[in-house]
Amino acid sequence: MTLDGATSTQATPPAGALVADSSDRAFKADVIDASVETPILVDFWAPWCGPCRQLTPALEKVVTEKNGAIRLIKINIDENPSVAGQLGIQSIPAVFAFAGGRPVDAFMGAIPESEVRRFAERVISQAPAAAPQPGSIDEQIANALDAADEALAAKDYPRAAEIYTLVLQHVPDNAKALIGLAQVYLATDDLEQARAVLADVAEEARKGEDYVALNSALKLAAEAEGLSDNSALEAQIAANPDDHQARFDLAVVLNSQGQKVEAAEALLAVMRRDRGWNEDAARKKLLELFEAWGPKDPATLKGRRMLSSLLFS
Repeated sequence: MTLDGATSTQATPPAGALVADSSDRAFKADVIDASVETPILVDFWAPWCGPCRQLTPALEKVVTEKNGAIRLIKINIDENPSVAGQLGIQSIPAVFAFAGGRPVDAFMGAIPESEVRRFAERVISQAPAAAPQPGSIDEQIANALDAADEALAAKDYPRAAEIYTLVLQHVPDNAKALIGLAQVYLATDDLEQARAVLADVAEEARKGEDYVALNSALKLAAEAEGLSDNSALEAQIAANPDDHQARFDLAVVLNSQGQKVEAAEALLAVMRRDRGWNEDAARKKLLELFEAWGPKDPATLKGRRMLSSLLFS
């Protein structure tokens, strides 16, 4: 990995790169091929169309404010009827969205600017990610993140932290690097730093298996911080096997110590003794643990089998 002082921050593209006229002949290059890299809105219009004159400025404004995340191609159907005919367009204005080399969405008629903006944002969010160009800074970052993920999986936490931090020096809002670095802090019991780093993840990136699992794990860790230690809780349970709260708390503490299966077993023991205790709290907590561990974790798979056996026995 080099990342030798390069930056992925792009200058604002010139207006001509964001909004352009095209033709039937150039449609494949300007729309089909180009949409593999960047989503394209295609505005089918004609000079005599009043609603077109209302819609086009809104399209141009929204595309320009998205600063290169999406582009606009305008096609005058009087001069270029072929593609419009192939798409079955019978009235204008008609706007088709292309991403990944194919049409993905469309709308007909003039709509308010706010709806145009929502349409564009939906297309951008659903567009497939373009493969980074060989040798580009994006490719270097992708390779670096793969290396960091491998180090994290191997529990080489210093190496993983070093690479994630280097990526963030170039792309401070990279969600994958932020989540990875927060995972390192969680694994090394630096919960305060883990929470601080995770808080930097942009709102729109707060989704996906890794983010959800990490967020759940941090919440569970916070619960464990205020509880008694194992020996005290085990003593309470030994004195009163029906002390469900103590057994419930023990599960939270065990999970914070990495004893996942033991945590699941403690919650299942509560359910065996009183399935409806505290409004089904044990089962709900067990599902939280599965979410924090992730669906592929061996403890999740084993815990789900044990839960199924209990529920359907």
